[in-house]
Amino acid sequence: MSEQEVLVEIRGHVGWIQLHRPKALNALHMGLIKQLANHLEELDGNDDIRCIVLKGDSKAFAAGADIDEMAESSPIDLIRKEFFGDWQRIRNIKKPVIAAVSGYALGGGCELAMCCDMIIASENARFGQPEIKLGVIPGAGGTQRLTRAVGKVKAMEMVLTGSTISADEALKAGLINRVVPVDQLEEETSKLADKIASHPPIAVHLAKQAILKALDVPLEYGLQFEQHLFYLLFASEDQREGMKAFIEKRKPDFSGR
Repeated sequence: MSEQEVLVEIRGHVGWIQLHRPKALNALHMGLIKQLANHLEELDGNDDIRCIVLKGDSKAFAAGADIDEMAESSPIDLIRKEFFGDWQRIRNIKKPVIAAVSGYALGGGCELAMCCDMIIASENARFGQPEIKLGVIPGAGGTQRLTRAVGKVKAMEMVLTGSTISADEALKAGLINRVVPVDQLEEETSKLADKIASHPPIAVHLAKQAILKALDVPLEYGLQFEQHLFYLLFASEDQREGMKAFIEKRKPDFSGR
């Protein structure tokens, strides 16, 4: 795999990652996913980075997995390769990750977008899980995250038919945050990322943890977890700075400590 299949750019406190296989519509193979996980972890460990954006190009965020890589695999091959191991690394990123989706987000591409914390889509975006047409099912979280996002009946329709939905349909179903014109996707995504990056990094990180926990545990446990993180933030310098700035009617200067 060429290193240029994954491009990284730093813009202030935001790290931008671009999938760059234009001839293959950014189809995902194991080497690309590993490179993506490496770059995400590097940005996650960089104290200057407070938010991450993942994008493709105007034609495709990612049009699915690289079928040639999987077609002749056996179950043992996939287990031995730890086929989904690097996907777990992507799910473990602590900082907020925004997917900027234009064009196709199908199969693994849709699953990758759903691994992110928010999704901004352009008007030409298409989302779908067409794996059923290949004799398999989604394997990187498609049946689970899609159901949590859009509900059982819509997820059933998308997965069992393999049909795609438009950006507007995805918005109505609750899969994405908003739809913007194609030529404004990067600008609108940048506004959201910069706004998140302006807030105290520790509080942002713990807020993300709390929201993700809500998907997995009963309400009572989730409330206890939230309260624990709330108390913990009173040990941070940013909590003191934020409240002091509010009282003094000035803009806070968050340090990430």
